[in-house]
Amino acid sequence: MILRRTFLLATALLASHAAALGGERFITLASTTSTEQSGLFGHIVPRFRQDTGVGVRVVAVGTGQALALAARGDADALLVHDRAGEEKLVAEGHGLDRRDVMYNDFVLIGPKADPAGIRGLKDAKEALRRIAAAKAPFASRGDDSGTHRTELRLWRAAGLDPKGEPSYRELGSGMGPALNTAAGLDAYVLSDRATWAAFKNRQQLEILAEGDPTLFNPYGSILVNPAKGAHIKAADARRWHEWLTSDRGRAAIASFRIDGEQLFFPSAVAPRS
Repeated sequence: MILRRTFLLATALLASHAAALGGERFITLASTTSTEQSGLFGHIVPRFRQDTGVGVRVVAVGTGQALALAARGDADALLVHDRAGEEKLVAEGHGLDRRDVMYNDFVLIGPKADPAGIRGLKDAKEALRRIAAAKAPFASRGDDSGTHRTELRLWRAAGLDPKGEPSYRELGSGMGPALNTAAGLDAYVLSDRATWAAFKNRQQLEILAEGDPTLFNPYGSILVNPAKGAHIKAADARRWHEWLTSDRGRAAIASFRIDGEQLFFPSAVAPRS
């Protein structure tokens, strides 16, 4: 799985380089599988291109990998969802001007039979304790993504370490494949709400626990430090960064819906430079 992700990443970066040679104006954005697989970029990137003439090539990986890309100077900007990791990137000088862009939430999903009895809970820690006590299968992304990092924080907050348990499956995959695995195993899984809304292969899965404040899921935009090299497209990356937090960008984000449901909510106040 890791080799496959590395291959896909290399392919995406080579495609971006080829486009650059062809004269297309674009930036490389390192982002998450949740923003890509939900369909958000297919909705907002054409609007940004129409407004600015600049394209956006998305490299969709786990947040941990996206942060690593930025640290190496292999992207121009980031849109990710792990606040602690984002602030560390900026503190280390790899990124600049982190901004709140939007938010949604995580949900705990599981089979309709619900062997752990978590349906209706608004306490994520209690839900995880019940899943562990029932020894029910749990599908973990296991990929150092923002979702995976949140999941691990929730396990720690619940006073549990599920690693090594036979019922705990570390997949090393994106959100969509993790949901597919959960559907096949009738397993519990933590998902962002947007990817779940776009997911079609639900089988017996449904949302069982939601509404805990610890499931809040904010996304931040960061500029890669142009000191990483002359290849960093700092001016166009800033145009994207500014657009995301402008009235136009916020309206585009708010208008993205699946089956009439709004899935990303712009941050309340657009920051000023």
